[in-house]
Amino acid sequence: MLNHAKLQKDAMRVLKETSRTFYIPIKLLKPTLRMAVGSAYLCMRAIDEIEDHEMLDKQIKQHLLRAARELLLEENFDNTAYKQLIKPHETLLPEVTTRLGDWVSVCPEGISSKVKESTSIMAGGMADWVEKDFIVKSREDLDDYTYYVAGLVGVMLSDIWEWYDGTVTDRSLAVGYGRGLQAVNMLRNQGEDAARGVQFIPDGWTRDDMFAYAKDKLNQADEYIKDIQTKNIILFCKIPLELAKKTLKALESGKEKMSRDEVETTVEQIMKE
Repeated sequence: MLNHAKLQKDAMRVLKETSRTFYIPIKLLKPTLRMAVGSAYLCMRAIDEIEDHEMLDKQIKQHLLRAARELLLEENFDNTAYKQLIKPHETLLPEVTTRLGDWVSVCPEGISSKVKESTSIMAGGMADWVEKDFIVKSREDLDDYTYYVAGLVGVMLSDIWEWYDGTVTDRSLAVGYGRGLQAVNMLRNQGEDAARGVQFIPDGWTRDDMFAYAKDKLNQADEYIKDIQTKNIILFCKIPLELAKKTLKALESGKEKMSRDEVETTVEQIMKE
């Protein structure tokens, strides 16, 4: 068993390997907040990797997600039971998923129950969408899907801010923040998703309608940040938001994504503000 300090270091390594976009703002947070947000992100990413897995059968995905949902609802996460659950598939699953129990264990006391609760809700919602083959037919479907895969991230972050220093934010705007980032990802990955038979754009919608949806949600994200006074938290929230806005502009101008230089310049500008 790894000691707590080693687990924390490992968590940051896996975070960096898993998401460079979120690693940057998480690394800038003060230690306690960094560990809370880092472990929360890893817990949700562990679940997300099951939902997204290209080699797992949909029935297996549903079973894993729903069983993980139940384990996360328990007061003490049963890592032995989780290891038994994933054992038949562990060679296919990434490290971030096989080590869910570690990410739960490094989450600071006082907020871990909220992190587990949000991750549990996400797992259940994702299982339902796996069952539905990710077929989005209406705006209601789009709102439902983006709530489970991203809006819940916003809610969980709001819980963390309030636990950390009493920062109170609007939960509906927090959901909008998450949805905005997800909508940009959907636009960026539309070609890849279509190639694997997944369509996240509602029936009758054009790509322009999806751009309008993304912009509306990113506007809600701007409103969300206005409630925050803690500079450390504002910095964290602004980096993914500004990157999403600039990615949206790049997509509108016909580019596939922002260049690495543009990403680095954007982060530097936000840090100087």
